[in-house]
Amino acid sequence: MHMTALRRFAFALAAASALAACQPTVDLRGNLPTPESLAMITLGQTTEDEVMTLLGTPSSQITYGQDIWLYISWRAETVAFFKPEIKEQKVYSIVFTLDGKVQAVHELGLEDARRIELVSRETPSAGKDFSILEQLVGNVGRFSKDAKEK
Repeated sequence: MHMTALRRFAFALAAASALAACQPTVDLRGNLPTPESLAMITLGQTTEDEVMTLLGTPSSQITYGQDIWLYISWRAETVAFFKPEIKEQKVYSIVFTLDGKVQAVHELGLEDARRIELVSRETPSAGKDFSILEQLVGNVGRFSKDAKEK
């Protein structure tokens, strides 16, 4: 009777460990401004320095064309060994005028994201592709005593 109780306990412990391993791991990343700090931004009046004080350093900046600051945050869940899945994403873009005042504030979510397909082409390089034999034979005589003395 003592052995069956020990087996039941071991089985229950193994089952609890297996269930705990299936719980997702939540990963939070980024800089998400609070609604209160966003409400303090006035279009046409708030400057870049004031935005930096209110919201902190942006996650990214776009400096070509208009000056745009991006505040990006996301929440991802990972179950066991599977690839992380993004569950929630927020992006606030602050667009500035040329004189450094806030022109617009945009909020984007996960539904606004677009998938980017990567291209797997290779750029050809100039020159000749040598085989291993050509590489080995091509170096014969290049490393001699006379070459080291010069």
